[in-house]
Amino acid sequence: MQSLLKMSRAIDAFTRWTGKRLAWLILLAVVVSALNAVIRKMFDTSSNSWLELQWVLFSIVFLLCSPWTLLDNEHIRIDIVNNLLPKQVRSSIDVLGHAFFLLPLTIVMIITGGPFFLRSFEINEQSGNAGGLPQWPAKSLVIVGFAFLLVQGISELIKRVAVMRGIIPDPHASQVNALEAEVEHLVEAIEKH
Repeated sequence: MQSLLKMSRAIDAFTRWTGKRLAWLILLAVVVSALNAVIRKMFDTSSNSWLELQWVLFSIVFLLCSPWTLLDNEHIRIDIVNNLLPKQVRSSIDVLGHAFFLLPLTIVMIITGGPFFLRSFEINEQSGNAGGLPQWPAKSLVIVGFAFLLVQGISELIKRVAVMRGIIPDPHASQVNALEAEVEHLVEAIEKH
């Protein structure tokens, strides 16, 4: 199990490193969007390639940063119900969810995304919009994004099993979600007045 945990730490480090760098592309997408709007309003002109670039940048962040979201335990779940369950039950739900839903989904997306991308690459698929971007680079993001998510899902599964066996402490045990933090802040403010 220790060698698996070592691999998990390496995966986590890669995921965090990648996510922190790619998240900056949101800023670039905002700049491109703002420039498009200014040029369109001031010069009454536009470029489909710049409009499509906004969506590609957003897609990169959405698909390639999703493993970072999983790593930081910020993925969507029903927190109200989840927080009412005992820790062992929550851990079991995470193991089952990762093993039977997340990992199979990522594998299906990689397998079905392969031909989707390859066909686009083979024909050098271009945008249907005049002056648009090639489509195959964006389609490759499906494979890459779900491959990253698969690897991070394996890391999360390893850690959750290690937590359940008592080998490591729960990395998310002290984590307070944003809503809980806001409620605590409001309660403190009310108590002070």
